[in-house]
Amino acid sequence: MFYDLLDLPWELMYKKWRPVLVEDVRGSVLEAGIGTGRNLRYYHHNVTLTALDLSAAMLKRAKKRAKDAACSVNFVCDDACLMKSIPSVRYDWIISTFLCCVMPEELQPLALAQFSRVLKPGGHFRLLEIIYSKTPALRKRQELFANFVEKVYGARFDRNTLHLVESAPRLKVTKTRFLKDDTYLLIEGIRTADD
Repeated sequence: MFYDLLDLPWELMYKKWRPVLVEDVRGSVLEAGIGTGRNLRYYHHNVTLTALDLSAAMLKRAKKRAKDAACSVNFVCDDACLMKSIPSVRYDWIISTFLCCVMPEELQPLALAQFSRVLKPGGHFRLLEIIYSKTPALRKRQELFANFVEKVYGARFDRNTLHLVESAPRLKVTKTRFLKDDTYLLIEGIRTADD
């Protein structure tokens, strides 16, 4: 509840994007870093969703939101870098919103390796991240808030997630685009077949 209150000013913007992020998603889906479940109500009824988060408190809040979900949801408390409870080659989709920007950069390859492991060959991924702008005025504003954002949300604007995804074995980036300015980066791709 406290996190949702903190996130409220940004959620006014994010809630416009959430339906678009999952509107074409079908089949067996893993949302890594489900948080408090803000995406749940937008999943299609032809989705079987695994909602994964490291925080039991976040999952508790997400379970309440699941009452508004049209899809079936299985909640899993697990680390995205380990996914000990998730079998290999299981999912058609992985969705993640702002997971990597709150994850130390040295841990991101571990999470991406898990994404590759649990996605079926030909399975899709869609990651939304926030990065530093190249526009000087916007960059300066981000720098003013950077310490606050890191302290309160654990997020940083200087993560190199796109580069790490492009370097990850069996993950192929097929499309990138910004949802707002040059800061909210959507990374999309597929899991390639094993050699």
